[in-house]
Amino acid sequence: MTSKVIPPNPVDVMVVRSITPDIVTLSTPFLRFGRLKIGGRGTIVRLQTGSLLVFSPVALTSDVQSTIESLGGNLKYIVAPDILHHIFLTPWKQAYPNAQIIAPEGLREKREQNPETKGLDFPHIFTAENRKSLKISDEFDAEFDVEYVASHPSREIVLRHKRTGTVLEADLLFNLPATEQYSKTGESATTGFLTKIFVAVQSTKPPGTWQKRIIWYVVSSKDRKGFGESMAAIDKWDFNRLIPCHGDVIETGAKEIYQRMFDWFLKGAAKHP
Repeated sequence: MTSKVIPPNPVDVMVVRSITPDIVTLSTPFLRFGRLKIGGRGTIVRLQTGSLLVFSPVALTSDVQSTIESLGGNLKYIVAPDILHHIFLTPWKQAYPNAQIIAPEGLREKREQNPETKGLDFPHIFTAENRKSLKISDEFDAEFDVEYVASHPSREIVLRHKRTGTVLEADLLFNLPATEQYSKTGESATTGFLTKIFVAVQSTKPPGTWQKRIIWYVVSSKDRKGFGESMAAIDKWDFNRLIPCHGDVIETGAKEIYQRMFDWFLKGAAKHP
């Protein structure tokens, strides 16, 4: 699968990296709107039972399949973390037909409108109504905390891997530039006029005011109360690492960065600069 946004040679430019013995990231170039270098990332997690989960699947290259085999081969869960991160659902499901898809409301309907993506089974769908009650399985629920941010325009599923204190998220927080994701391309992650601007406003570098403004005035504008409730729920989690789909992994100190980037919601103020 190739396009203006996905690299035509994913096997050559993807960075497959073990974060822990049970967590492997799949980092790849990705152009938002065909212009912005935001990178893409999938993450594979091995549960204590030996089952595997992939969060936001990227291109299923031979290296990725070898990585899955090295982790035991039992891919059981495919998480589409929002209504945008679903491009590779079909090839993953075809390769691992017994895997169960976990997705937000609206994604199945979106894919059914396209002949090229229709036909997949969605056994686990998070909705605004079941967001606190949906149970995936005993092994999944023992391993992960889930916050479904129904108030996010993209309908975000955010996971915390309890054992390692690792948060997995898609578009909730960007950590640009996408240095690792472009490290094998031979080009900088910050070239291009529009990319330079986007990197500047989607960084977590202190004070991070521009990204905080985007989240406050744009992302959460339709339901700021609901969004704030979800941010408060995530703030109760104990975590030190955050793996975003866009930008570099925050290896340590992620909780402090999270609290700084979402402090306007956590403090409950009415308006901000």
